Amino acid sequence: MPAPERSPAPAPRPAASGRASVVSNGASRRPAILFDLDGTLIDSIELILRSARYAFQKLDRECPSDEEWLTGVGIPLFTMFERYARDAADKAALIAAYREYQMEHHDRLIRCYDDVVETVLELRARGHELAIVTSKSEYLAVRALNHVGLARHIDTVVGCDGSSRHKPDPEPVLIALRRLGCAPADAVFVGDSVHDMVAGNAAGVRSAAALWGPFARTDLEPGNPTAWLERISDILAL
Repeated sequence: MPAPERSPAPAPRPAASGRASVVSNGASRRPAILFDLDGTLIDSIELILRSARYAFQKLDRECPSDEEWLTGVGIPLFTMFERYARDAADKAALIAAYREYQMEHHDRLIRCYDDVVETVLELRARGHELAIVTSKSEYLAVRALNHVGLARHIDTVVGCDGSSRHKPDPEPVLIALRRLGCAPADAVFVGDSVHDMVAGNAAGVRSAAALWGPFARTDLEPGNPTAWLERISDILAL
């Protein structure tokens, strides 16, 4: 697999607490928007489920239900398979089978959710810095962003290979903030899983729950999000 492609991070700028910071030229700095990827910007749920079914079937194993497997959306794949693997070799075989299907069918089975492209463009036009904080590899995240035409609008991507700890730990969120030179009080993290909410809250950013993804409000309430978004365009008013 090729080395992960990293989007260049902009030079750090001073950030102050509050809804907007003031940069050296006196202009108001918009809050940075951090997004989860799968289930938030990109609908890859069918790809995730089909890849899991293929992996368990190939190894002649009973596959967990779709509902059970989706509870792992938001955490790295190697963490998810630890729930089902008999040992390290078994986990490696399951992941290899999952990747086999995922890589072959990736571009065919992913798309942006409604209004994502338009909202990202509007956020860019308003001067917001944008980052991706995802539990997939940075290589696959960039591949997905390129496929749907969003890569050029994203300032930095933090994947599971970009941190030593992973959501729900706050480390990936904090890495994104450091790359942007942004204080936690000047950022919002938008995600579709309880793991995103917990990571965002622990990092000190405002957390916004995406209700257009695979989870219902009742699934996300334990994460105590700061805000609820029925549609991605609601972030513009937030």
